[in-house]
Amino acid sequence: MQKIAMIGFGNVGQGLADILIRKRAELKRRHGYEFKVVAISDFRLGSVYQAEGINLKRAIDAVKKKGSLEAYRGGEKGWDALRTIRDCGADVMVELAYTDLSTGQPAIDHCKAALRQGMSVVTSNKGPAALAYPALNRLARKNDASFLIEGTVMSGTPVLNLAMNDLAGNEFKSISGILNGTTNYMLTEMEKGMSYDDVLAKAQKLGYAEADPTGDVEGIDAAGKVCILANMFMNAKMKPEDVRRRGITRLKPADIEMAKKGGKRWKLIGAVKRRKNGDVDASVKPVMLPLDDPLAGVMGPTNAVTFDTDLLGKVTVVGPGAGRVETGYSILVDLLAIERSRS
Repeated sequence: MQKIAMIGFGNVGQGLADILIRKRAELKRRHGYEFKVVAISDFRLGSVYQAEGINLKRAIDAVKKKGSLEAYRGGEKGWDALRTIRDCGADVMVELAYTDLSTGQPAIDHCKAALRQGMSVVTSNKGPAALAYPALNRLARKNDASFLIEGTVMSGTPVLNLAMNDLAGNEFKSISGILNGTTNYMLTEMEKGMSYDDVLAKAQKLGYAEADPTGDVEGIDAAGKVCILANMFMNAKMKPEDVRRRGITRLKPADIEMAKKGGKRWKLIGAVKRRKNGDVDASVKPVMLPLDDPLAGVMGPTNAVTFDTDLLGKVTVVGPGAGRVETGYSILVDLLAIERSRS
């Protein structure tokens, strides 16, 4: 029986809870996986600890109907994140607090606190993954725990697990991809004739872009993901500010037409490549790709990554890069991996 603590119970946390409710019987039957969520702590929504296991449906209902976990019947209330980690007795901490790519806090402190007491960590939070992956991974190994981050790059599309497991034994010469669905959607629509301003407004209306779209359109989100790929697979010690970055804000209709006439297509590409001297070069920038490039055919809010390997050549993975259920699924994949490693 895997005991889980959830730090953060927003969109992704509730998406994970929905999956766990819906899949409980199937997970036990097919994988022998049993679990109980013993604690949930959220900065805005409050907290609840219940040693015998929280009723996840009631927890979701409390948030949706009353706006707070304080409305959940039963359990102990009022614990902050660090007390929850310290006192809940969980085997795994799922870190889903808000993302800060400048400092990584408070998520990095949450991860450190859990790992120091031998509690494994699963997160889709790009902050700890981009800013502190090498240190947190070492801390996990030191304390016989796991630090798994599948959901940080392409949500539920399993690019990290693929590279670590199924592509094990390959040397990665380069990794490049479409790592931000918002900008890929915008470029797709701009190719159809929409202006940048109009397509941004449409993306915001559809929920693809935030009210402040800077993180997407200036390539900040993609730079964080490039940093994760560089540190995981090329042993770089890189931070997001080390990634050369240019967004899509300067692209004009004339640029789009120039690409179309030349049989090419603009994509915002995040890339990491090892130089001959061993250094790692990382960038995010608009690139005109020939139409026969696998990444050129990836349209709309979809993500894709191409691994250029020494043994298999180029391997491309395409799939959703965001979403409540998709990211919740990435957490489930890592929870199952931890349970398999224990057994």
